[in-house]
Amino acid sequence: MSRLVKKSPSVCTDLPLDNTDVCNKLRLMKQLLTSCYGPTGRLKQLHNNIGGHVITTSTSSLLLPAISSSQPLINLIKSSILNHVSRFSDCGLFAAILCLTLIEEAKKSGLRRNVVIRVNKHLLDLCTSYLKEEDCGCKVTLDFCSSLNLITLAHSVISSKPACVFTEAEAEHISRLAVQAFLLTVPCSSPGTVRLGRIVTVGTEGHPVLNSAVFPGLLLEMHDVFGLKIIENMQSIPLRVVLLSASLAGDLSELGDGVIEVHPSVDTDSQILDQLLELCKHVIKDEVKVFVCQKVIHPVLQQYLRSQGVIVIERVGINLMEPLIQLTGAQPVASLYTIIPARAYGTVKDVNIKQFGSKKMLHLQSSGESAICTMILCHRNETMLSELKVVCQQTEHVLRLTLKEPSVLLGGGCTETHLAAYIRNKIMNEIAETVTSLGCSQTEYLLSVDGFCRSLESVAAALQHDGENSLIDLTHAHRWILPADVMTENMEENFSFCSCGLVKSSPNMKWTHLNTKYPQFSPAAALKERTVQPCVLDSFMAKLNALQVAIETANLVLDVQYVIQDTN
Repeated sequence: MSRLVKKSPSVCTDLPLDNTDVCNKLRLMKQLLTSCYGPTGRLKQLHNNIGGHVITTSTSSLLLPAISSSQPLINLIKSSILNHVSRFSDCGLFAAILCLTLIEEAKKSGLRRNVVIRVNKHLLDLCTSYLKEEDCGCKVTLDFCSSLNLITLAHSVISSKPACVFTEAEAEHISRLAVQAFLLTVPCSSPGTVRLGRIVTVGTEGHPVLNSAVFPGLLLEMHDVFGLKIIENMQSIPLRVVLLSASLAGDLSELGDGVIEVHPSVDTDSQILDQLLELCKHVIKDEVKVFVCQKVIHPVLQQYLRSQGVIVIERVGINLMEPLIQLTGAQPVASLYTIIPARAYGTVKDVNIKQFGSKKMLHLQSSGESAICTMILCHRNETMLSELKVVCQQTEHVLRLTLKEPSVLLGGGCTETHLAAYIRNKIMNEIAETVTSLGCSQTEYLLSVDGFCRSLESVAAALQHDGENSLIDLTHAHRWILPADVMTENMEENFSFCSCGLVKSSPNMKWTHLNTKYPQFSPAAALKERTVQPCVLDSFMAKLNALQVAIETANLVLDVQYVIQDTN
């Protein structure tokens, strides 16, 4: 009883956003994430304080979980953004930076928090409605008859991750491979409900990025040198396949739970091995040529199967079982003590060997249309290869989102600047009715709108990290980059295209710096003339949801009056 400690009372913080320590932590988080934003973002090394693996990245899905804080508001923002990233894989940094900037602008304005929250909700509705319109000036409709925009979208995602350390040729190569792999997972002639396939990623360290490739079918790493001779003698005919999810190591673990009574004179190992050999004999009788096990296969069984001309593949792991099922059409066998039914077998069209460096891979090709493919990713070292795998998974997810919504948004910050100009012009046409419905004064409304638009423009400007200036043109409201050493008087000579590559500069065009006051105007759409294609695109669904998450999370944080923490 003497060791018991009296329970401490909970700590209650009133108006946490008025607390200097909380604001400093939010500001630090914003600076950290902003420095990682965009293709020229600065990398961060993640390492725990007790040693272990070091990760070099600028990706939000890796950065945010590494940020440890005892501050509930920080954890609230983290959880919200990570939930978005888990569902859409892209625009995590955009959502986090916009959310933190909205909070900062609301605090700077000195306005009542409830007014800012209501105005933010209203402006979110305006943005959402505009982005969903067919004639939206910052949206491009995808044409699936051409892969050009898909490659541009993939390239935009891949090039925004500087930890991959790509040359332009390498980024282009990986972008094309990502689109090729994505298209291979979309079945062409499957009747009824369409089921997308899978991309299996295999990493190879120490080889040039340009050696990366995509193959239809499945590549499994071969540890069986004896199987190479068997494959050479096989003809290219459909081969019967069996998949086993149970262990064939000869142990008792597959017999289930409970007490097993064994007579002292019985050799259990021999009994189990004999039972497994009977299973193998049955499989050979059914003319199976490819024997795949999720777990370990006993060496005696392997030797017996190989002697009968069967390719043996063990320890494929649980992650490859689902692609194998889709590829072969086989049903995984979970019990070793019943006869395998004929319907459990699958087939493959052909098997052959592919070699990548020291790795020998068994290439299985489907007898029909399986929509399974394998992407071999090569890179110079482990850190870059690890980031490349993450980026390719995110790119695959972003490309799949286009099947639900075949649209993309202009990248390079042009969507943000265009939206800001659109909102500044839109609100002036119906300001009297809006002020009445929101229950605020015209001054409060205009200040809140200005803070919202400045936040959007700040996110666009955050793409630059080397001292360049971000400008907005007063015709289309796109973002332009002015080198740091160029005088404003000569800036027309340094512009050719805007950041997204869609708008070309003209002699009559006027610019002004971002986050400065400019005359109200209605931004003109630049999508009618298709002589120029955009070179930077963002996922429509990911960015739209990121916009919603950022504004709603900012409103939630602004609405917090008390934080109660249990200190025990």
